[in-house]
Amino acid sequence: MKNDTHKHTTEGADCCAADAKINHSKKQGHNHDHDHGHDHSHDEATGWKMFLPAILSFVLLMIAIGIDNYFPIAVFTGWVRIGWYILAYFPVGWPVLKEAVQNMRKGAFFTEFFLMSIATLGAFYIGEYPEGVAVMLFYAIGELFQTLAVTRAKSNIKALLDQRPDTATVLSNGNPVAKKAEAITIGEVIQLKPGEKVALDGILLSDSATFNTAALTGESKPDTKRKGDTVLAGMINLNTVGLVEVTTAYTDSKLSKILEMVQEATAKKAPTELFIRKFANIYTPIVVFLAIGICLFPMFFVSNYIFNDWLYRALVFLVVSCPCALVISIPLGYFGGIGAASKNGILFKGSTFLDTMASIQAVVMDKTGTLTKGVFKVQEVVASGYNEQELVQYTAALETHSTHPVGTAIISYANGLEKGVSVSEVEEIAGHGLKGRINGKTILAGNVKLLQKFKIPYDTAIENTPYTIITVAIDGQYAGYFLISDEIKEDAPQAINRLHQLGIQTVMLSGDKQAVVSAVASELHIDSAYGDLLPEDKVRQVQQLKDQNLKLAFVGDGVNDAPVIALADAGIAMGGLGSDATIETADIVIQNDQPSKIYTAIAIGKKTKQIVWQNIGMAFIVKAVVLILGAGGLATMWEAVFADVGVALLAILNAVRIQKMKF
Repeated sequence: MKNDTHKHTTEGADCCAADAKINHSKKQGHNHDHDHGHDHSHDEATGWKMFLPAILSFVLLMIAIGIDNYFPIAVFTGWVRIGWYILAYFPVGWPVLKEAVQNMRKGAFFTEFFLMSIATLGAFYIGEYPEGVAVMLFYAIGELFQTLAVTRAKSNIKALLDQRPDTATVLSNGNPVAKKAEAITIGEVIQLKPGEKVALDGILLSDSATFNTAALTGESKPDTKRKGDTVLAGMINLNTVGLVEVTTAYTDSKLSKILEMVQEATAKKAPTELFIRKFANIYTPIVVFLAIGICLFPMFFVSNYIFNDWLYRALVFLVVSCPCALVISIPLGYFGGIGAASKNGILFKGSTFLDTMASIQAVVMDKTGTLTKGVFKVQEVVASGYNEQELVQYTAALETHSTHPVGTAIISYANGLEKGVSVSEVEEIAGHGLKGRINGKTILAGNVKLLQKFKIPYDTAIENTPYTIITVAIDGQYAGYFLISDEIKEDAPQAINRLHQLGIQTVMLSGDKQAVVSAVASELHIDSAYGDLLPEDKVRQVQQLKDQNLKLAFVGDGVNDAPVIALADAGIAMGGLGSDATIETADIVIQNDQPSKIYTAIAIGKKTKQIVWQNIGMAFIVKAVVLILGAGGLATMWEAVFADVGVALLAILNAVRIQKMKF
């Protein structure tokens, strides 16, 4: 795994992108840490109840403004008027004042709560009661909309991914019994009716069944499973009654691991997020002291200095300077990117990898399982000095000790010939093949490098065949070969073409022989391709690209290619549903095996980064203009409210729109 970035962290995160679990605090206020992080969540106050304090404050404020300007009442003066505005201020102002005090006790003086508290209390001090209430009211409304945006984004992702039913039908002594999914144990048999979702991972006991896998892969195309195939929680049985034997506990299912990964993803910050956090910690105290300067310095230079006038300018400056638009909308932008990727069947292990994918210059790909289907078929068997049936039997028996798809093809071709054959002393020789003993004979099965390693002569003409060749030697003598072909994935040409349109260099690395690799590369128009590579050779090739200062992603199975994934800037695993180790190793998991999703991941990364920088630019420009106008006395509290809350809301709307985009 790749240094510390691969460690799953549960540390608190900034503002809205903090904890991907939808948790709720037990009070109307916000939970803040020293980094100004708050979760924008509510527990008891959910739905419309969240808005009750703001609604009450708004009604009281409107009544007061109406009496002040349109329907004067004689008693609405002095302390009665002040008391009314205090009453309007209290529902939205008290939680903020309390948070400001609590943070100050912890040593965090310069938070947005401190800015809002000083600005609104200052407005009350100089008699601008309506503006003091309005600033706090709109700030509270902005926080509520931020809460809704975050909660909705998290809920959408959770609803998208967590497709497991709460109960399932279990066969007990042949009778169907409803049982809670969490209570179902390994080995029990689930009965699936058409239209029902699979509750736990298992293997299919029925002869065949067709499933909708959209919840896991993002693809609506039905997937037909055969007896003995793996069925995963979240799949939907489409047409026949099926039986599934449970192989994994509810909490250990593939979907649980995916959910956990997405929940932890937002704890890994992108460089832009980290910069904004540090920037806010420096920026906020600076503007506080600038506001003090705006209020007091003119005393020494302005002949008709009026304290309340300059205090008002300083308060406007404080409201405008609140960094919420940046601190909130930027993490939300990255969270939106993670959500958009999840919707497309791509799982990012943190927002930092969205940034990485946005700047990728080269994509290095494994061949088998990435660009080709990895579903091999034996096309021809050529025996040399041995009976063909004996050659097939020995080779298939040896391959039963391998998980490589080529071995699976040979076993399938043997059609049971290998059964009953005793195999011993099996040794896997990395990058070469297998060695073992059968019936007292030493059997070698692998690529031509295996024969070269053991100095066994063979027909060198087979090296030029543009297909995969598995050579066999028995007792040190060349015994023949298997001609095996793989099929290129349907969307592989589209994937390479789209990457080229982005100006991205494409490279293919494979342990297969060069003739096969060159044939695939030529058909797909890949820029460069290298075959006959051992794992250490792949590392060397990737290092050569790194030495050219190229930002690169490696796409492979995430297990055998772990050293290369560790070296790449972004490790992408194809077929994440097939391997737990893949999910653990890779930075990004493509769930449906489609190479075209590589382009999608890069496109989402680029769009996310674009939206984040749009938010940064918009916030800085608007705030800078209003700050200057406020310091010059040309902007009021109302403009300040727009520069703070208005810009924050616009930035949030801009951030969440990525989840609506099609890639």
